[in-house]
Parts: sequence; C-alpha cells; structure tokens
Amino acid sequence: MLYGVAGAGIIGLAIGLILVFAIGNGGGTSKAHDDGPSVDFANLPGLLKGSPPWPANNKTLTPRLKPVGITALGQEGQVLHIHEHLDIYNEGHHVNVPKFIGIHFKNGQADYLTELHTHANEGVIHLESPVAQSYSLGQFFGAWGVNLSRNCVGGLCATPGHPLKFYVNGKLFQGNPVKLVLQEHDEYAIVYGKPPSDMPSSFDFPAGQ
Repeated sequence: MLYGVAGAGIIGLAIGLILVFAIGNGGGTSKAHDDGPSVDFANLPGLLKGSPPWPANNKTLTPRLKPVGITALGQEGQVLHIHEHLDIYNEGHHVNVPKFIGIHFKNGQADYLTELHTHANEGVIHLESPVAQSYSLGQFFGAWGVNLSRNCVGGLCATPGHPLKFYVNGKLFQGNPVKLVLQEHDEYAIVYGKPPSDMPSSFDFPAGQ
C-alpha cells in the first residue's frame, strides 16, 4: 500500500541501519554540512516565488522529478528511512508546511510518492528511499516547488532590514541551504525577518519516527 510501511528484508534493513548511523546520530545533534545534491531553482517547473503560505503544489510535481533528482515510487522506500523536522518563520509568525508535499494525486487518489514527502502539516519530512544516498533540503523544496536559496525562501528575500537565516538544531547555519544534507532527527528552522520568541533546537518525533 502506498501509505503503509513496507516490510524490509534483512539485507535492506541492515543497510538502512548502517546508513542511519553513518548519516546521523538520531538525536538531533548531527553536524550540518552542505555537500548534498543541488537543485537549479531558476528553471524548475511550477516554482512558487510568492508570499506564504504555500500549498503542497503537487499538481506540478511530475515535471519536477528529473531536475530535482527524485523519482516516482509506488511505495515508501526502506533502504534509507529517516525523518527530519522543518519550521519556517515569517516575521516571527510560523508558516505552515502542508501535508502531501511530494505525493502526486490522480482522480483524487495518491498514485505515487517521492523519496521526500510529508503526510501531515506538522513539518515532519519523511525521507524514505530505496537507495542509499544523500538527499538535501533543496531537493525537499524542489519536491515542494518552493523557491530556495541563500537569500530567498519563496518570495521572502533578504534585505538589510529583513535578514534570512537558517538554523540546524538551534545553531546558525552559514553554508548553502540548498545543499544542506538531511540527517536523522535534525531540526531545521528558516527565519525571515523577526525571529521567533523561542528558536526551536529539536522536535519531539512521534514513536516510530
């Protein structure tokens, strides 16, 4: 089933466990690095460059698959199965990360999902891949179809009075957010303008995530 967690074989499970420990420590304290896959947002189909909130934008997902470097899957991949959390703030106000990012619908039914997707509007990124490789925050935003760069998220672009800052586990990240490697249980915060009163440094993931 598309939303079910498929049973993993012994070999696949072993590879997945090894990769989880290699990529992240599962506790939200991993060291952020920006050597992940990049995305050319300038030429991405269906790109949203306006003000938030942004919809899941999955109607234009198919033409973005190849340029983003993700694929249409019939079920969730189990070789690499990890989760991260994303918060976005606009002048101190929380921006919704919607459900069904990275999931394509046909005739009202989900007909495929990608390695990077959301099931609910809680900000949890599901990274579930049938292959062992790195995935980036830029690829998630590419699946979403929302513009992302060092200076912009959607149409929120940095100006002298309105900075755009990126945080990983509560610490300022000064690398390239597009190539930021997604790691197990990391907490990502994108802050435009006024910061929130309480900068998130972790997320209480549900059991099983």
